[in-house]
Amino acid sequence: MRDQIEHNQVNIYAVTIIIAIVIGFIFPAVHTLNNVLPVTLGILMYSMFLQIPFADLKASFSNRQFMIALLISNYIIVPLLAYLLIQFLPNQPAIIFAVLLVLLTPCIDYVIVFTQIGKGDAKLMLASTPLLFITQILLLPVYIWLMLGKGFLGSLSIMPFIESFLFLIVIPLIAAILVQTFSAKNRIINITHEISNWLPVPFMAIVLFIIIASQITPIALHYEQIIQVIPIYIAFIALMFPLNLLVGKLFKLKSESKRTLIFSAGTRNSLAVLPFALALPEDMILITTSIIVTQTIVELIGELVYVKLTPKIQ
Repeated sequence: MRDQIEHNQVNIYAVTIIIAIVIGFIFPAVHTLNNVLPVTLGILMYSMFLQIPFADLKASFSNRQFMIALLISNYIIVPLLAYLLIQFLPNQPAIIFAVLLVLLTPCIDYVIVFTQIGKGDAKLMLASTPLLFITQILLLPVYIWLMLGKGFLGSLSIMPFIESFLFLIVIPLIAAILVQTFSAKNRIINITHEISNWLPVPFMAIVLFIIIASQITPIALHYEQIIQVIPIYIAFIALMFPLNLLVGKLFKLKSESKRTLIFSAGTRNSLAVLPFALALPEDMILITTSIIVTQTIVELIGELVYVKLTPKIQ
């Protein structure tokens, strides 16, 4: 049964998205589910980390070609493309800021899930997350200043970002390592390990449901602004695929590394940066959060396309 679930996971996610949209519109009160998102996402990351043989992680850090390609894609190609795309947006700071906030920050959590599904190198993706976290924290204010001016820097708070990294990456990672380490020595931990191996697909579906069902109503309230940003998000996802495939070929990366690069540069950090929007002035919060969550929905649909295409890359 576990093999069947994993084999049909893309279909499971697609059905989940449709059900979440319907329920989100019929039962607006479902927005309270958003309160349990950090817990479910943390469990998802723990279950995915548990699938990775950490003894081999050291070899991932030795892949300098990949790390250089990763930095070039995320911090040169992505900002240039993001700057080009925002030229097609209306001159409304809240909208532009929300779009930049998600497009300029590479994902450090569920990208690992899709990398594994898309036949990429999950160990390599995991090894790159600390580097991506530190660099985006340092570079995000610089890019915001360059593209929007220093006035917006006062609206940013580093603490929500650090908290997301701690609770969605560090703690699940430590828990997975401990379970892996002691599962052979303790019967209860071994049972925990076996049960946890079933969790990735169900919890990915749960996370998708919570995000979409809880946010679809506020997104609908700002449909005029949302309609303007959806083509931007689609264009980003569509363009990043061939651009990063080209980067992968230029750096002569192996097939799995190319796929990993495509997922890293094409997947953004919308879940982790959402708390930044809550620190904005009250009149900007709703529109900003709606635009950020819209990116998540568009991206998740795009990821389903990615996982169909990336395994074919050689």
